[in-house]
Amino acid sequence: MGNMVIEVSYALDTFYFLMCTALVMWMAAGFAMLEAGLVRGKNTVEILNKNALLYGIACFVYLLVGYNVMYPGDPISAYVPGIDFLLGADNSTDAVVNGGEDAPYYSSMADFIFQAVFAAATMSIVSGAVAERMRLWPFLVFAVVMVGVIYPVEGYWKWGGGFLDQLGFQDFAGSVVVHMAGASAALAAVLMVGPRKGRYGKNGEVRAIPGANLPLATLGMFILWMGWFGFNGGSELKIANVEEANAVAKIFVNTNAAAATGMIAAALLARAIFGKTDLTMTINGALAGLVAITAEPLAPSAGVASMIGAVGGIVVVVSVLMLDKLKIDDPVGAISVHGSAGIWGIFAVLITNDDATFMGQLIGTVTTFIWMFVATLITLFVIKKVMGLRVSEEEELEGMDMHECGMHAYPEFGQETK
Repeated sequence: MGNMVIEVSYALDTFYFLMCTALVMWMAAGFAMLEAGLVRGKNTVEILNKNALLYGIACFVYLLVGYNVMYPGDPISAYVPGIDFLLGADNSTDAVVNGGEDAPYYSSMADFIFQAVFAAATMSIVSGAVAERMRLWPFLVFAVVMVGVIYPVEGYWKWGGGFLDQLGFQDFAGSVVVHMAGASAALAAVLMVGPRKGRYGKNGEVRAIPGANLPLATLGMFILWMGWFGFNGGSELKIANVEEANAVAKIFVNTNAAAATGMIAAALLARAIFGKTDLTMTINGALAGLVAITAEPLAPSAGVASMIGAVGGIVVVVSVLMLDKLKIDDPVGAISVHGSAGIWGIFAVLITNDDATFMGQLIGTVTTFIWMFVATLITLFVIKKVMGLRVSEEEELEGMDMHECGMHAYPEFGQETK
């Protein structure tokens, strides 16, 4: 009877892990729709190509090498992971059936695929920030390095048992390990390619460049919101007992609450500042609430989770306006959503998690930022010297779709060229 219980628990935990993986995979569609809605019509096909291809590249490269860097079987040190290629065999049936303290809770293949879609999500953060001016294939070359080396190394430092984990850095599902890490790379990339033409005036004025399809962007937001239940809920790793099932349910409630209050707070603040309810701020407020609660979605009460999400919504509005003042052009607000809200979220852990310390959270955040930012700058500098990063002024004016992809997204409605 004992072995039967172990097998059923193993099967249920594995199944839950896989279903959460499917939800997180669906976030790729959310990123694609969000970004396609927030760019101009003349760049829609290109940004969709970026999102589709980065997902495929991320999954293959993570299978080939990234997973084994992030979770090395024989690490060199707490700072330097080992390296190996492809995956080993799945958990043996005997290890599960015979039970014992070392019996695995779920399939190791389920663990890989869950981590793979996280890697793809990290890379997706970069694509929106450099939209409308970074060439397609240099971006994809960067994706290979990002998912094969840059992201797995910092992931190893926390989730792979490296030095940040040993220091007590707390990040449940990745406010910093995934979201701020992606935003740090995005910031480096944006600084490398520069702002879009016409975005900022000579006297410092900020000129809005509206997206072509806000219904699509709103759909993307709701898809991401849905996928986040797998992102945070799956990070509990188990569900096959009463305690774990209750924990997963609480994570879902807190994740949803933070998104809701993030959206409301951002909308209210935007209304107060602009006199109008800016839909893009409403969208990014929800996403910022989700990012903020990701660092610790289990420990808070629903009320505290709501507060964390609301502050995230306020942070993202302030951050978007601040980056524009600094002439850092981010068409979709990715740096603010995933970076600024991620930083808030990692320090909000101190409110409810007694294992977290201020210095531990600070060291983890600063280390991750420096590594992601500097490694991205170096990689993009090399790519720029070899094949260039930015489209020409003519290509930017006419749109990347025809120059990079040879087609329009909305041919029957006419395409803008300015």
